[in-house]
Amino acid sequence: MQGDDGRLSTTALARKLDIPVQQLFATLKDYGWIRRAGESWALTPKGEFEGGTYRKSQRYGSYIVWPEHLDQHPLLSAIESNQRVNAAGMVRYYPRLHARQINRALAELGLQHHSILGWELTELGRSLGGQQEESRSSGAFYVTWPHEIVDHPVVHRELGRQSDQVEPPAPAPGDATEDDLFAQAQAAPVDCRGIDGHELATPLQTRVCNWLYLAQLAHAYRRALPVEDLVYADFYLPAGTIYIDCWERDVPAHELSGKLHKREIYRDMNLRHLEINAGDEERLDEVLGRGLLAFGIRC
Repeated sequence: MQGDDGRLSTTALARKLDIPVQQLFATLKDYGWIRRAGESWALTPKGEFEGGTYRKSQRYGSYIVWPEHLDQHPLLSAIESNQRVNAAGMVRYYPRLHARQINRALAELGLQHHSILGWELTELGRSLGGQQEESRSSGAFYVTWPHEIVDHPVVHRELGRQSDQVEPPAPAPGDATEDDLFAQAQAAPVDCRGIDGHELATPLQTRVCNWLYLAQLAHAYRRALPVEDLVYADFYLPAGTIYIDCWERDVPAHELSGKLHKREIYRDMNLRHLEINAGDEERLDEVLGRGLLAFGIRC
Protein backbone atom coordinates (compact mmCIF):
# COMPACT_ATOMS: atom_id res chain seq x y z
CA MET A 1 0.00 0.00 0.00
CA GLN A 2 1.22 3.47 -0.89
CA GLY A 3 -0.03 6.39 1.15
CA ASP A 4 -0.76 9.92 0.07
CA ASP A 5 2.70 10.90 1.30
CA GLY A 6 4.37 8.44 -1.08
CA ARG A 7 5.51 6.11 1.70
CA LEU A 8 5.24 2.34 1.34
CA SER A 9 4.20 -0.31 3.80
CA THR A 10 6.67 -3.15 4.18
CA THR A 11 4.39 -5.42 2.16
CA ALA A 12 4.27 -2.90 -0.69
CA LEU A 13 8.04 -2.41 -0.54
CA ALA A 14 8.57 -6.17 -0.85
CA ARG A 15 6.33 -6.24 -3.91
CA LYS A 16 8.26 -3.39 -5.46
CA LEU A 17 11.53 -5.23 -4.83
CA ASP A 18 9.92 -8.43 -6.15
CA ILE A 19 11.01 -10.50 -3.16
CA PRO A 20 9.05 -12.52 -0.59
CA VAL A 21 7.73 -10.42 2.28
CA GLN A 22 9.29 -12.73 4.85
CA GLN A 23 12.67 -12.36 3.15
CA LEU A 24 12.45 -8.57 3.42
CA PHE A 25 11.31 -8.87 7.03
CA ALA A 26 14.36 -10.98 7.91
CA THR A 27 16.70 -8.72 5.93
CA LEU A 28 15.56 -5.54 7.70
CA LYS A 29 16.04 -7.31 11.02
CA ASP A 30 19.51 -8.52 9.97
CA TYR A 31 20.47 -4.98 8.96
CA GLY A 32 19.36 -3.72 12.37
CA TRP A 33 16.68 -1.42 10.98
CA ILE A 34 13.89 -3.05 13.01
CA ARG A 35 13.67 -5.06 16.19
CA ARG A 36 11.13 -7.35 17.77
CA ALA A 37 8.89 -5.61 20.33
CA GLY A 38 6.67 -8.28 21.84
CA GLU A 39 4.31 -9.46 19.11
CA SER A 40 5.02 -6.44 16.90
CA TRP A 41 7.95 -4.62 15.33
CA ALA A 42 9.62 -1.32 16.14
CA LEU A 43 12.10 0.91 14.34
CA THR A 44 15.68 1.13 15.56
CA PRO A 45 17.76 4.33 15.24
CA LYS A 46 19.20 2.82 12.03
CA GLY A 47 15.72 2.32 10.64
CA GLU A 48 14.75 5.88 11.50
CA PHE A 49 17.93 7.11 9.81
CA GLU A 50 16.91 5.27 6.64
CA GLY A 51 13.58 7.11 6.67
CA GLY A 52 11.32 4.64 8.44
CA THR A 53 8.36 6.17 10.28
CA TYR A 54 5.04 5.02 11.67
CA ARG A 55 1.59 5.33 10.15
CA LYS A 56 -1.60 5.19 12.21
CA SER A 57 -4.41 2.80 11.40
CA GLN A 58 -7.76 2.85 13.15
CA ARG A 59 -7.94 -0.91 12.95
CA TYR A 60 -4.35 -1.99 13.60
CA GLY A 61 -2.76 0.92 15.43
CA SER A 62 0.60 2.08 14.12
CA TYR A 63 2.83 0.26 11.64
CA ILE A 64 6.10 1.01 9.88
CA VAL A 65 6.28 2.71 6.48
CA TRP A 66 9.29 3.49 4.31
CA PRO A 67 10.27 6.11 1.72
CA GLU A 68 9.17 5.13 -1.78
CA HIS A 69 12.74 5.42 -3.12
CA LEU A 70 14.08 2.92 -0.56
CA ASP A 71 14.00 0.21 -3.22
CA GLN A 72 17.06 1.94 -4.69
CA HIS A 73 19.04 1.48 -1.48
CA PRO A 74 22.15 -0.60 -2.36
CA LEU A 75 21.55 -3.03 0.50
CA LEU A 76 17.99 -3.74 -0.61
CA SER A 77 18.43 -3.64 -4.37
CA ALA A 78 21.16 -6.29 -4.04
CA ILE A 79 18.82 -8.85 -2.47
CA GLU A 80 18.58 -11.98 -4.58
CA SER A 81 15.05 -13.29 -5.07
CA ASN A 82 15.91 -16.49 -6.92
CA GLN A 83 17.70 -18.28 -4.11
CA ARG A 84 16.54 -21.63 -2.78
CA VAL A 85 16.26 -22.42 0.90
CA ASN A 86 16.27 -25.58 3.00
CA ALA A 87 14.94 -26.13 6.51
CA ALA A 88 18.16 -24.82 8.08
CA GLY A 89 17.86 -21.63 6.04
CA MET A 90 14.23 -21.18 7.04
CA VAL A 91 15.33 -20.85 10.67
CA ARG A 92 16.28 -17.28 9.73
CA TYR A 93 12.58 -16.49 9.31
CA TYR A 94 11.43 -18.56 12.30
CA PRO A 95 14.30 -18.20 14.80
CA ARG A 96 12.42 -19.91 17.63
CA LEU A 97 12.28 -23.16 15.65
CA HIS A 98 15.06 -25.66 15.05
CA ALA A 99 15.67 -26.97 11.52
CA ARG A 100 14.47 -30.39 12.69
CA GLN A 101 11.17 -28.89 13.83
CA ILE A 102 10.71 -27.13 10.49
CA ASN A 103 11.37 -30.36 8.62
CA ARG A 104 8.82 -32.17 10.79
CA ALA A 105 6.28 -29.39 10.25
CA LEU A 106 6.71 -29.57 6.47
CA ALA A 107 6.30 -33.34 6.67
CA GLU A 108 3.12 -32.94 8.72
CA LEU A 109 1.75 -30.73 5.94
CA GLY A 110 2.48 -33.52 3.47
CA LEU A 111 5.24 -31.70 1.59
CA GLN A 112 7.92 -34.27 2.39
CA HIS A 113 8.38 -37.45 4.40
CA HIS A 114 11.21 -39.00 6.38
CA SER A 115 12.76 -42.27 5.29
CA ILE A 116 15.95 -44.18 5.92
CA LEU A 117 17.53 -42.04 3.19
CA GLY A 118 16.56 -38.73 4.81
CA TRP A 119 13.85 -36.21 3.85
CA GLU A 120 12.14 -37.16 0.61
CA LEU A 121 9.95 -34.86 -1.47
CA THR A 122 6.27 -35.68 -2.05
CA GLU A 123 4.15 -34.80 -5.09
CA LEU A 124 2.46 -32.05 -3.10
CA GLY A 125 5.86 -30.64 -2.14
CA ARG A 126 6.98 -30.78 -5.76
CA SER A 127 3.91 -28.80 -6.77
CA LEU A 128 5.10 -26.00 -4.46
CA GLY A 129 8.52 -25.89 -6.10
CA GLY A 130 10.38 -28.34 -3.87
CA GLN A 131 13.45 -30.06 -5.30
CA GLN A 132 15.01 -33.29 -4.11
CA GLU A 133 18.68 -32.89 -3.18
CA GLU A 134 21.41 -35.23 -1.96
CA SER A 135 24.26 -34.30 0.36
CA ARG A 136 27.61 -34.72 -1.35
CA SER A 137 29.33 -35.59 1.92
CA SER A 138 26.87 -38.02 3.51
CA GLY A 139 24.52 -39.00 0.69
CA ALA A 140 21.51 -38.09 2.85
CA PHE A 141 18.42 -36.78 1.09
CA TYR A 142 17.02 -33.32 1.81
CA VAL A 143 14.68 -30.86 0.11
CA THR A 144 15.21 -27.29 -1.05
CA TRP A 145 12.44 -24.79 -1.67
CA PRO A 146 12.00 -21.54 -3.57
CA HIS A 147 12.31 -18.55 -1.25
CA GLU A 148 8.62 -17.84 -1.86
CA ILE A 149 7.75 -20.87 0.30
CA VAL A 150 8.08 -18.67 3.40
CA ASP A 151 5.22 -16.52 2.06
CA HIS A 152 2.96 -19.45 1.22
CA PRO A 153 -0.14 -18.80 3.36
CA VAL A 154 -0.42 -22.34 4.75
CA VAL A 155 3.30 -22.83 5.41
CA HIS A 156 3.67 -19.40 7.01
CA ARG A 157 0.51 -19.87 9.09
CA GLU A 158 1.71 -23.19 10.53
CA LEU A 159 5.34 -22.22 11.11
CA GLY A 160 4.33 -18.82 12.45
CA ARG A 161 1.90 -20.40 14.90
CA GLN A 162 4.48 -22.89 16.13
CA SER A 163 7.09 -20.16 16.65
CA ASP A 164 4.61 -17.77 18.33
CA GLN A 165 4.86 -15.30 15.43
CA VAL A 166 1.18 -14.45 15.42
CA GLU A 167 0.06 -11.85 12.90
CA PRO A 168 -3.12 -9.76 12.91
CA PRO A 169 -5.97 -10.93 10.66
CA ALA A 170 -6.11 -9.69 7.09
CA PRO A 171 -8.12 -6.50 6.60
CA ALA A 172 -11.62 -6.81 5.25
CA PRO A 173 -12.29 -5.61 1.68
CA GLY A 174 -12.53 -1.86 1.59
CA ASP A 175 -10.41 -1.37 4.70
CA ALA A 176 -8.38 1.80 4.39
CA THR A 177 -5.17 0.19 5.54
CA GLU A 178 -3.23 -2.82 4.37
CA ASP A 179 -2.23 -5.72 6.56
CA ASP A 180 1.48 -5.45 7.18
CA LEU A 181 4.00 -7.81 8.80
CA PHE A 182 5.26 -4.87 10.84
CA ALA A 183 1.84 -3.68 12.01
CA GLN A 184 1.79 -2.95 15.73
CA ALA A 185 -1.64 -4.40 16.29
CA GLN A 186 -3.32 -4.83 19.61
CA ALA A 187 -2.26 -8.07 21.24
CA ALA A 188 -4.52 -10.90 20.12
CA PRO A 189 -5.63 -13.63 22.49
CA VAL A 190 -3.01 -16.37 22.64
CA ASP A 191 -4.17 -19.51 20.85
CA CYS A 192 -3.37 -22.46 23.11
CA ARG A 193 -4.77 -25.13 20.83
CA GLY A 194 -2.25 -27.74 19.77
CA ILE A 195 -1.86 -28.96 16.20
CA ASP A 196 -3.36 -32.27 17.34
CA GLY A 197 -6.45 -30.54 18.74
CA HIS A 198 -5.47 -30.56 22.41
CA GLU A 199 -6.77 -27.53 24.31
CA LEU A 200 -3.76 -26.47 26.37
CA ALA A 201 -3.52 -24.09 29.32
CA THR A 202 -0.38 -22.10 28.46
CA PRO A 203 1.80 -21.22 25.44
CA LEU A 204 4.63 -23.34 26.89
CA GLN A 205 2.35 -26.39 27.09
CA THR A 206 1.26 -25.69 23.51
CA ARG A 207 4.84 -25.67 22.25
CA VAL A 208 5.62 -28.94 24.08
CA CYS A 209 2.45 -30.55 22.72
CA ASN A 210 3.29 -29.48 19.16
CA TRP A 211 6.85 -30.74 19.53
CA LEU A 212 5.66 -34.17 20.66
CA TYR A 213 3.08 -34.36 17.88
CA LEU A 214 5.52 -33.41 15.13
CA ALA A 215 8.02 -35.92 16.53
CA GLN A 216 5.24 -38.53 16.04
CA LEU A 217 5.20 -39.41 19.73
CA ALA A 218 1.82 -40.52 21.04
CA HIS A 219 1.01 -38.55 24.16
CA ALA A 220 -1.81 -37.83 26.57
CA TYR A 221 -2.57 -34.43 28.08
CA ARG A 222 -3.36 -34.18 31.81
CA ARG A 223 -2.81 -37.86 32.57
CA ALA A 224 -3.42 -39.05 36.11
CA LEU A 225 -0.42 -40.45 37.95
CA PRO A 226 -0.67 -44.05 39.23
CA VAL A 227 -1.57 -42.97 42.76
CA GLU A 228 -4.80 -43.08 44.75
CA ASP A 229 -5.23 -39.31 44.82
CA LEU A 230 -5.97 -37.57 41.53
CA VAL A 231 -2.67 -35.94 40.58
CA TYR A 232 -2.14 -35.04 36.95
CA ALA A 233 0.98 -34.77 34.81
CA ASP A 234 0.86 -32.24 31.99
CA PHE A 235 1.82 -34.93 29.45
CA TYR A 236 2.30 -38.68 29.45
CA LEU A 237 4.13 -40.76 26.84
CA PRO A 238 3.00 -44.42 26.87
CA ALA A 239 6.14 -45.38 24.97
CA GLY A 240 8.71 -45.31 27.74
CA THR A 241 6.18 -44.53 30.51
CA ILE A 242 7.40 -40.94 30.77
CA TYR A 243 5.64 -38.02 32.47
CA ILE A 244 6.35 -34.44 31.42
CA ASP A 245 5.51 -31.26 33.34
CA CYS A 246 5.84 -27.61 32.32
CA TRP A 247 7.00 -24.99 34.80
CA GLU A 248 5.99 -21.45 33.93
CA ARG A 249 8.06 -18.46 35.01
CA ASP A 250 5.68 -17.38 37.77
CA VAL A 251 3.89 -20.30 39.37
CA PRO A 252 1.05 -19.13 41.68
CA ALA A 253 1.51 -20.12 45.31
CA HIS A 254 -1.58 -22.36 45.31
CA GLU A 255 -0.15 -24.34 42.35
CA LEU A 256 3.42 -24.47 43.59
CA SER A 257 2.64 -26.78 46.51
CA GLY A 258 0.90 -29.20 44.14
CA LYS A 259 3.86 -29.23 41.74
CA LEU A 260 6.29 -29.86 44.58
CA HIS A 261 4.06 -32.68 45.83
CA LYS A 262 4.12 -34.16 42.34
CA ARG A 263 7.92 -34.11 42.40
CA GLU A 264 7.85 -36.14 45.59
CA ILE A 265 5.57 -38.72 43.96
CA TYR A 266 7.92 -39.08 41.00
CA ARG A 267 10.86 -39.51 43.37
CA ASP A 268 9.18 -41.91 45.80
CA MET A 269 7.72 -44.13 43.06
CA ASN A 270 10.81 -43.86 40.85
CA LEU A 271 8.73 -42.70 37.90
CA ARG A 272 10.37 -41.45 34.74
CA HIS A 273 9.68 -37.74 34.30
CA LEU A 274 10.96 -34.58 32.66
CA GLU A 275 10.48 -30.95 33.64
CA ILE A 276 10.36 -28.25 30.97
CA ASN A 277 11.02 -24.75 32.27
CA ALA A 278 9.92 -21.48 30.68
CA GLY A 279 13.58 -20.72 29.90
CA ASP A 280 13.76 -23.90 27.81
CA GLU A 281 11.26 -22.75 25.19
CA GLU A 282 14.02 -21.32 22.96
CA ARG A 283 15.86 -24.67 22.92
CA LEU A 284 12.98 -27.10 23.18
CA ASP A 285 14.38 -29.40 20.53
CA GLU A 286 17.57 -29.84 22.51
CA VAL A 287 15.96 -30.21 25.94
CA LEU A 288 13.23 -32.65 24.95
CA GLY A 289 15.41 -34.51 22.46
CA ARG A 290 18.17 -35.16 24.99
CA GLY A 291 15.78 -35.81 27.85
CA LEU A 292 13.84 -38.46 25.95
CA LEU A 293 17.02 -39.99 24.55
CA ALA A 294 18.17 -40.59 28.14
CA PHE A 295 15.07 -42.77 28.52
CA GLY A 296 15.79 -44.66 25.30
CA ILE A 297 13.47 -42.75 22.98
CA ARG A 298 15.19 -41.47 19.84
CA CYS A 299 13.30 -38.78 17.91
